[in-house]
Order: sequence, then C-alpha cells, then structure tokens
Amino acid sequence: MAIFINEDSKVIVQGMTGSEGQKHTTRMLASGTNIVGGVNPRKAGTSVSFPKGDGTVDVPVFGSVADAMAATGADVSVIFVPPAFTKSAVVESIEAGMPLTVIITEGVPVADSAEFFTLAEAKGVRLIGPNCPGIISPGKSNVGIIPADITGPGKIGLVSKSGTLTYQMMYELRDFGFSTAIGIGGDPIIGTTHIDALAAFEADPDTEAIVMIGEIGGDAEERAAAYIQAHVTKPVVGYVAGFTAPEGKTMGHAGAIVSGSSGTAQAKKEALEAAGVKVGKTPSETAALMREILS
Repeated sequence: MAIFINEDSKVIVQGMTGSEGQKHTTRMLASGTNIVGGVNPRKAGTSVSFPKGDGTVDVPVFGSVADAMAATGADVSVIFVPPAFTKSAVVESIEAGMPLTVIITEGVPVADSAEFFTLAEAKGVRLIGPNCPGIISPGKSNVGIIPADITGPGKIGLVSKSGTLTYQMMYELRDFGFSTAIGIGGDPIIGTTHIDALAAFEADPDTEAIVMIGEIGGDAEERAAAYIQAHVTKPVVGYVAGFTAPEGKTMGHAGAIVSGSSGTAQAKKEALEAAGVKVGKTPSETAALMREILS
C-alpha cells in the first residue's frame, strides 16, 4: 500500500515542455511513474519524446488540464511552472476536479497560496506544496523531484517539511524502505499538512512506523504532536531542523521564523516528546531511533 499515489496513478505534468518540466518528466518516467500527458495551451496537439528504458515514449500535450483528464483519465497533476504563473496553473487543476495536485514551484506569493488553498478546500481536492519536492511511493510512482534510487519499498512512512532532509532520511533508512515519502514544503501556507499525512499513514495497513521531520517556525509540529497523542497508534520518531537558528532570523523556508519561545526547535521537541514521539537531535540519531523500533 501507499498514501495518495500508487502504481495506478495517472500523472500529467503542467509545464512539461519547459526545461525543468522536461528534465523531471524524464526522471519520473525512468522511475516508473505513469505519465500520461503534459499541458501547454500553445502546444496542444503535439507530443514530446522522452527516453524510457532502451527506447523512447511519446507523451501527448493537451491544451488544458480538463482536456488531459478527459483524454487520459489522469488523477494526479504535478506543476513545474514559474512562480508568476503558478496560481493560474493550480486554479486550473482544481477547477478541472483533479484529485491531487503537486506544486513543486518555490517562491509562490503567500497570497496566491492562500487563494488556491481556499479553493481546493471548497472543491474537496488535495494539494501538496508549494515549494516541495513532491511525493514518492518507491517502486510504484514518483511525482516531483525526489531521487528515485535512494531507497526501495518498505514499511516506513515519512512526512517532511524539508526536501534535502527527506532525501537524507530515505538514505539513512534505505535498508528498511518506505511505503511513501512526502515532502509537504516549508511555506507558511501549504496544502497537505503533517496531520493529513499522519492520518493517512495511520490508516495505511502497510505502514508500520512513521518518521516526521519538522522545522522551526509556526506551530504545525505542536499541532501534529496533539494529533499524534489523540489519534496515532503507530510508533512515530521525529526530527526538528533549526536548533541553532537565532531568534527572529528567517532560515531557508519562508515559514521558518522564530518569535520568542513560539516556533523554537526546543518547544517543538518538547511537545512531540510529551506526545510519546522519540525525537533525535540529528537526522542520523532520528534514523537510529527508528532502527531500534523496527528491529
């Protein structure tokens, strides 16, 4: 099993004909993702040839998300477009009724994110991102920019605010493997939250344990801790990035800013530990805590 995507997911790429879109479509195809189309109104009716295995595959380009869904039955879209055009691309996907839209783009204005997140909630569809590496169910599907060869399928679920820490944790626990790893992004407003992923992993019969990676700023980790205490029966280990961050300093992600004791790594660590989550001081220590649980 996996959460949100699996081997049957049919994926379209908004921005497939751009340089980033082409590069990552090539990677996603190589890792077995079922990519059924791209979207570019100016290139509708054409196709793009990508290497796949020993040969090539031609992926059709559609004029709109709605056209792509009607022709292919697509149920996932991944967005590789510049920040200025991201809102219109996401809104188009939501209004077409796309069940899952993964937004890789970073630098999306928070006001735009607030607008399309509100629309997605009203329409009852799921967004992942923006400013995220995407989601991978190893051996089944890979939607976004997560390297597919770090790890294989297994029993661990991973939800992370950080892209690079997602990759590191997958590598550290590669001998156990993952059901799904999801990078939710570090912006102040995101679609899928820690809590959404925790709920899905709790419900997934093939996920045995969960790694949660947070970072300083906001109160998402504290809210996740309360959720874990009330609803999660599976073992959870955690890591909070940013223990050495100075107060009032924005670190990397737009959402990672500390004011007073609110949003500090220490406060998040304490909240998680109070909920029964084992929290590592480093990613490697966190991986070691998971090893103890699984072995």
